[in-house]
Amino acid sequence: MLNIDDPVDVEKTPAIWRLGFRPFFLGGAIVSALYIPLWLMGWFTPQYSLFNGEFWANVVPLWWHPHEMLFGFALAIVCGFLLTAAQTWTNQPTMKGGKLAITFCCWLAARVLLLLPFNIPLWLPALFDSLFLGISAWTLWRCIYTVRQWRNIGFPLLLTVALIVNLISYYALYERNFSLATQVWQAMIWWLALVITVVGGRVIPFFTAMKLQHSKPEPINILEILILLLMAALFIQSMFHLFPRAIEQGLLFSAGILQLIRVSRWKGHKTFKEPMLWSLHVSYWALPVTLLAMAWQINNEFAYKTLLHLFAVGGIASLCLSMITRVSLGHTSRNIYQGPNMLLAFICLPLAGMLRAVMPLVWPQYTSTWLWLAGACWFIGFGMFVWYFAPILTKPRVDGRPG
Repeated sequence: MLNIDDPVDVEKTPAIWRLGFRPFFLGGAIVSALYIPLWLMGWFTPQYSLFNGEFWANVVPLWWHPHEMLFGFALAIVCGFLLTAAQTWTNQPTMKGGKLAITFCCWLAARVLLLLPFNIPLWLPALFDSLFLGISAWTLWRCIYTVRQWRNIGFPLLLTVALIVNLISYYALYERNFSLATQVWQAMIWWLALVITVVGGRVIPFFTAMKLQHSKPEPINILEILILLLMAALFIQSMFHLFPRAIEQGLLFSAGILQLIRVSRWKGHKTFKEPMLWSLHVSYWALPVTLLAMAWQINNEFAYKTLLHLFAVGGIASLCLSMITRVSLGHTSRNIYQGPNMLLAFICLPLAGMLRAVMPLVWPQYTSTWLWLAGACWFIGFGMFVWYFAPILTKPRVDGRPG
């Protein structure tokens, strides 16, 4: 068996480049903490923002904001997690050192190029984004294929799909086709929901059972298969609009009910004394709630699009924060339940989801206020992670082992 923990090799590598979670969790958190205030300033107070109308002539804020939240922030967290988890799953090395640094720099270059205050050829950030996703997908494929671990082969395929969809998003910007761009954003939210459905279904009940010392509920195979098919159908529907609204409503409602049944079996009500656990459950609950709410508001275009943020913020971002906190502690050999106090951060992200998605529907006249408050909660949540975990992620493991 290959020894992936050879200290003679790894000790020479700077800590930040020893495993994928380190640079991508830290980079993704920094970007997320900065970009929401940046977008709010550019959108609501352009006269006080460095990013005025002339600056946004090439990359308009209506495109930049969702693109960077999905392909900049969320995909960095997803790739950091998968590149770390795959090494554990397969006992095969993923990437470290120079290769990891190059992959991260490709991700970072795309972020920087999209913020330059002058026109650039859009193929340039698209190229770096594609390299970042392509290298990550190939690395996962190599590890999983080497040991023929077919149950995880879907992850490199999903990253390849994300690469293609990202190129479509750049094409939409080039053509100024914001209808197509909207389809891309919604499709990628369901893409992330599909990833969360798979990963969350494995880790949340497992972590809960481990901490509460009870048996993990066994998955119901037919339920799991139906949920995956429905989530994949929602991704396809958002991307291509193949079905009428009535069928889309049925997909949303069915997926919501089945997801509700699924998460209710995980005994989340027993986790309220442990923030590291309840934050995972609360984040996942945002998915079925959003699906059912969107099914209910299918004919209200404003409500339908606004409710997507309930899952995007209260689900995707909240779960990302919980998972990167847990993984960062566990993979640096720290006690997961005795790390920095992240209670306020775990409260802020679901609260931000409510402020961003629900309050504008209840009191639309105060929408700008709700968005600023949501942005403040978002900044607090990820700002706390950067403050507490930057030293952890940039230093070697406390037990002296590699990783």
